[in-house]
Amino acid sequence: MPKNTHKIAIAGVATLGAAAIAFTVVPADGQTTTTDSLSSSRVAYSSEQVRDVKADVTDQLAGASLKVEAIEAKKKAAADAVAAKKKAAATAAAKKKAATAAAAKKAAAARKAKAAASRSASRPVVKQVVVKSYPNNLDGWIRESLAIMKKKGIPGSYHGLHKNIIRESSGNPKAINDWDINAINGIPSKGLLQVIPPTFKAYHVPGTSWDIYDPIANITAAANYAADRYGTIDNVNSAY
Repeated sequence: MPKNTHKIAIAGVATLGAAAIAFTVVPADGQTTTTDSLSSSRVAYSSEQVRDVKADVTDQLAGASLKVEAIEAKKKAAADAVAAKKKAAATAAAKKKAATAAAAKKAAAARKAKAAASRSASRPVVKQVVVKSYPNNLDGWIRESLAIMKKKGIPGSYHGLHKNIIRESSGNPKAINDWDINAINGIPSKGLLQVIPPTFKAYHVPGTSWDIYDPIANITAAANYAADRYGTIDNVNSAY
């Protein structure tokens, strides 16, 4: 009796493994009866198709990754631009603030200088007057009297004053003549150059003391009188 033979054909359908199965049963009498319950055609299956699908998916993922990187790069560039803009604005603001402060400082200095100049202009200039001092002795009295006589335009020399002072009073500012005609008339001569009170009063030099015994006042009044009567005290060589 012949052996039953079972033949099974399996075909892969598409890339996802969909399959149609066809069964062929061979009976004992050697005749073959085929029952095709799904499809009479066979689909060829290839591993190349799977590889192509994988490659396509990989390419898509790679493309998506590049797009993400591009988006992130744009975001970073935009953020960097904003940061740079903020930094530039901050730098400009700092420069403006520094310039404003410098201008304010300069203006304040100008106002201060102007105020100082105004005060200086409004303040009267006071000239310091140097007062020359002279020794309190005959030499000092003569030299101080000569300085006053020069300002007043009264002629006379150191020698002319000195010789007459020595002859009249021996250099004593308190000297008084109580025996001559003037003394008899009640107006005795007094001081270094023996001036009587009426003459002293008439020829008194402004700016000097009204004390007839004051050395400077006595000398200048006597020199003023001698200049009026004799031209200068230097022309007086005796009682005058």
